Amino acid sequence: MSDIFERFRLNGQTAIVTGGGGLLGGEFCKTLAGAGASVAVMDVDSARAEIVASSIRQSGGAAKAIRADITDPASLHGALEAVHGEWGEVAILVNCAAKDPKFDPTHRGDDANDFEAFPLAVWDEALRVNLTGSFLAAQAVVPSMLRRGSGSIVNICSTYGLVGPDQRLYQEPGQPPRFKPVYYSVTKAGILGLTRYLAAYYAGKSIRVNALTPGGVFNGQDDAFVGQYSSRTPLGRMADRHEMSGALLFLVSDASSYMTGANLLVDGGWTAW
Repeated sequence: MSDIFERFRLNGQTAIVTGGGGLLGGEFCKTLAGAGASVAVMDVDSARAEIVASSIRQSGGAAKAIRADITDPASLHGALEAVHGEWGEVAILVNCAAKDPKFDPTHRGDDANDFEAFPLAVWDEALRVNLTGSFLAAQAVVPSMLRRGSGSIVNICSTYGLVGPDQRLYQEPGQPPRFKPVYYSVTKAGILGLTRYLAAYYAGKSIRVNALTPGGVFNGQDDAFVGQYSSRTPLGRMADRHEMSGALLFLVSDASSYMTGANLLVDGGWTAW
């Protein structure tokens, strides 16, 4: 009988995390490295990527910061050449990079995002990053997985890809109305479609494709927002940034070897009522 704990190990595997310098992306990189993978911390912001990669190396893990623009195929392929040169074929891809509008106090006063006047240019840019970027990253990485004979892709979704945003959360007394923008829900719903398509397309090729759907993660939001958000969840709080990592490791590892085309919800029960 195999040891279930060994099935979570990623020794000898190469992983890429897009948006690896971000809040969740950075945690995912550290988790994968802790499980034994060599991790390419891929981000358009090379300084943020290097902070994460340096932290991993200081802890004894293998990590390299790699700058890449996921909306640019040439940039992605150049980044992949660097990964292949360092560690060989890629076993794991985590599509985490996305435009996600912030609502903490430091972003108060950002441009209004009401639907009736929503700028087409912002919509187009968000689709390129949030949806096309994941398409291009998968398209670039899958040939490496086919060469090695297996692979695991995890696309990061959102509860707002499953249900509409509760716009009441974003309103503040005495402040102009603000809204979670239309592109966020639309692109995250698209991520689920992409996940299921790829899972079916690569049937029989030993490439598994799943989605991870986080709920709201605490990141310095003010007390009023945290209180309102928390009241909407059965667990009565927002998530800590570390609380998505166990689910991510499960999905990329052999512990979930009979899962593909699935969506794993880690939302504190937000979508349960």
